[in-house]
Amino acid sequence: MNTFKISTIITAGGSSNRFGSNKLLEKIANKTIIETTIEKFLPFVDEIIIPASPEVQEKITIKNEKIKFTTGGKTRQESVYNGLLACEYRDFVLIHDGARPFIKEETIKETIEKVKKLGAVVVGANAVDTIKICNDKGEIISTPKRETVFHAQTPQAFKYLEILEAHEKLKGKNFTDDSSMMEYLGHKIYIVEASHENKKITFREDLN
Repeated sequence: MNTFKISTIITAGGSSNRFGSNKLLEKIANKTIIETTIEKFLPFVDEIIIPASPEVQEKITIKNEKIKFTTGGKTRQESVYNGLLACEYRDFVLIHDGARPFIKEETIKETIEKVKKLGAVVVGANAVDTIKICNDKGEIISTPKRETVFHAQTPQAFKYLEILEAHEKLKGKNFTDDSSMMEYLGHKIYIVEASHENKKITFREDLN
């Protein structure tokens, strides 16, 4: 039976402009946000790569041989690419926002199970509001069925070589998430449904 290795890239290179300070170093229950996020993944993966600035790297005090650091990029896309190049294991890779510390363990496990079967998956929460699609004039042109609309979250998981190829082909662009790159290149991607609790901390009030 094949034993696949699971790598995880936890992005930690953002500027946190909208938050007002480096949100990853804020604390939840006496632990920084980035450390809280890292500890959620440690039991389930074989390595964790953290693209981050020296400031963030030196504040991560967790000692574990699975954790490795690399340089953060100017954009999220650059940071993820740096993380991919630093991976030792090249079977499957999960890519997660360092500022999503509320991820549930069962979601991580389901993501790993499904990426092994399906090849490319994205965690997402089903929309609770009615969604309107507008044109560039602000005119509503369609209303999709709510049950088909999801808010994309992370982790997003892929076959390592496929997401690496996507990053290399689309280098220099500025995609906001990795699944968009895979979609652009024609890959099929599947949803792992999660809750809205898996929110990304963006503004200071999100810590509430």
